[in-house]
Amino acid sequence: MGNNLLVTAAKVWSTIGSVALAILILLVMITIHEFGHYIAGKIFHFEINEFSIGFGPAIFKHRSKKTGELFAVRIIPLGGYCAFAGEDGLEEEEEKAKDLPAEEENGKEEVIELTPPDGEAQPPAPPAEGNSPPSNEEQKETSSAPSSHEGWFTNRPCWQRIIVLVSGALMNYLLALVLILIGFTAYGQTMVAVYEAEEATGEYIGQSLQDLDILLEIEGKNLYLTSDIAQALNGKKAGDRVNMRVSRAYGVEWVEDEEGGRHDPTFDHREEVEVTVMLRADVTVKNSADFTSVWNALGVKYYEAGGEQSEGYSLANAIYKFGFGEALGRGFVYSFKIAGSIFKILGELLTGKLGLSAFGGPVTTIKMTSQIASRGFRYFLEIAGYIGVNLAVFNLLPIPALDGSKVVFTAIEWVRGKPISRKVEAIIHAVGFVLLLGFAVLVDILQFV
Repeated sequence: MGNNLLVTAAKVWSTIGSVALAILILLVMITIHEFGHYIAGKIFHFEINEFSIGFGPAIFKHRSKKTGELFAVRIIPLGGYCAFAGEDGLEEEEEKAKDLPAEEENGKEEVIELTPPDGEAQPPAPPAEGNSPPSNEEQKETSSAPSSHEGWFTNRPCWQRIIVLVSGALMNYLLALVLILIGFTAYGQTMVAVYEAEEATGEYIGQSLQDLDILLEIEGKNLYLTSDIAQALNGKKAGDRVNMRVSRAYGVEWVEDEEGGRHDPTFDHREEVEVTVMLRADVTVKNSADFTSVWNALGVKYYEAGGEQSEGYSLANAIYKFGFGEALGRGFVYSFKIAGSIFKILGELLTGKLGLSAFGGPVTTIKMTSQIASRGFRYFLEIAGYIGVNLAVFNLLPIPALDGSKVVFTAIEWVRGKPISRKVEAIIHAVGFVLLLGFAVLVDILQFV
């Protein structure tokens, strides 16, 4: 009984630790994003009110005596923000409205000319003693002096604002790239491996994948994501032959149990080899989540659910270490591949090829991140890099409330020479935020329905 309690307690604490690690990854990525905005803002002398890590009540605060900026750590570790002065432009419009006389606010301007009773104009009154009129140089200095709100966000040049807006995503991408490169060079790249292959008979002998093959190339193209395999084979027919490069294990031996199951494989050594694979089925890929025909064509063993055996194809993730130079190059390409896959998935969502159930919101993201990151530091680097690239790309999409949408509004202002109504823009972003929040909740709910 005592041992069971200890095991249960250990599992609970392990789960808590994994979730905390996932939240930490998200918090770091969001903080880095906001720090990108902050650094760019400082470079261009934007006025910044606050830089906060987290939301809600502050557990730590510090205000800079030099700049007046507030730095805070808040109790809810699910985000953060860099608050620029006059960021939405509404404060500026309100101040302008206050400065206008009542007649001008009503669209009228009344000119009042003061004349003495006899109708003769009076000369201007002489200046008071010690209060001489300003010289030409003084007048020039006064006219060229910056306004009291020159550092406000909407008062800065459009090109500077655009740089500040995209700097958050840029910082996310740069951090993600560094993590990916560290993982690729220090540990290796995660590749798709065939754990068990269907037995090769007849014409498939010598033209099939084998147990523990790690897939490296198809038709001379490097593989990075599972979608690369699907893209390379999509549209091919049963009987077609494809050239592949694999890391093949030789002298493979399995431990077999009484029920006929195989596990704990061992092998003598590995070699990179070129193989020709005859496809066993037609390949028709419907969307980014449809790989059934791919694995059938490649002859990957399929298991029906039963006993302790779960249903699915006998695949595995394998770490494969490339040379230092090649690992660096593959790291850059891998980051671009992740970014491209996001656009592809969004396109499939908009065209109806992919359902909402294929997506996940914050809860699903934390759950997946905790499961992967808890496996070890290498997996921590991998999932953190993946999330970083996702955040960078997603934030640049032209969706209201995201940085990409604000870039669009700023670009329109740059072209027009004047902004769209700040109030209209604020409403659009507010509605967009609510819709995004609702979407995130909906896709999380669909994961559990």
